[in-house]
Amino acid sequence: MTTVSFATVDVFTSERFAGNQLAVIPDARGLTDRQMQAIATEFGYSEVTFVLPPGDPANTARVRIFTPTTEVPFAGHPNVGTAFVLGRQSEIFGKLPGDHLRFEEKAGLVEVALLRQDSVVTGASIVAPQQLAVGPIIDTATIAACASLRPESVSDRCHAPVRISVGLPFAVTEIRDVETLATARPNVSAFDEANARYPLAEDSFSLFLYAQTQQQPWQIRARMFAPLDNVIEDPATGSACAALGAYLVSLLPDDDAEIELTIEQGVEMGRRSLITVAVSKQGGSIRKVGVSGDCVAVMRGSIEV
Repeated sequence: MTTVSFATVDVFTSERFAGNQLAVIPDARGLTDRQMQAIATEFGYSEVTFVLPPGDPANTARVRIFTPTTEVPFAGHPNVGTAFVLGRQSEIFGKLPGDHLRFEEKAGLVEVALLRQDSVVTGASIVAPQQLAVGPIIDTATIAACASLRPESVSDRCHAPVRISVGLPFAVTEIRDVETLATARPNVSAFDEANARYPLAEDSFSLFLYAQTQQQPWQIRARMFAPLDNVIEDPATGSACAALGAYLVSLLPDDDAEIELTIEQGVEMGRRSLITVAVSKQGGSIRKVGVSGDCVAVMRGSIEV
């Protein structure tokens, strides 16, 4: 019987048992794809990461990310949480962690900066691996059905419902207010229909809803549903937050902007998360999107495989 060690952390929070749960396998050498998927399914978290030696020794590690049903090319809270776990180790595959890590992932290289307080690692900041990709537009009826809302609850004040990505795609929609956002519930049958209407090669249809006010446009409340990945609701979705931040800044009339957003997610689940998104726009184009947050260690143990 072989055993592998794991650690779990709560990501995008400084309070244990809040934020988004993540399981990290700090040394996944010897595990097959099938075993990785089985472990991710067993945990039942929105994602589990498996850390392997890098293909290029100039990088820190190769990181594979699995939901309960499939492997995904990139995700936000798994990178932040994995960096937190590895940054607290004395070494990563024989090397000292340092303050900057670089992860090889299917979506590309992910640059990471560790956050510290009194020399102790408390979280991480990551840079999205891909440029903002936009499209297609998603029809309002599909969005409303997936979220069990009336079509008039969907707002087009800033933009039409649309699929966007900086490494992992989401259908993103503004909801008219926070109170309406709180009433949303995923309709699995509608998600099945949306998945057929708007197919993806790398993942199934997932929906990121948000609400903002004109008084505080860069303080946002959000929710994310991905029931086709066995994630009924996700308490923090860094990749979707990064894509939303990049897209909203891209819509500004300014050619140059440096914007920081605070996105609150998971409130309705009792797992409040705070995600900071920093977007740099130069010459009319989004140049850099970063996501950062705190983490808290929760459990350590071993898995028999």
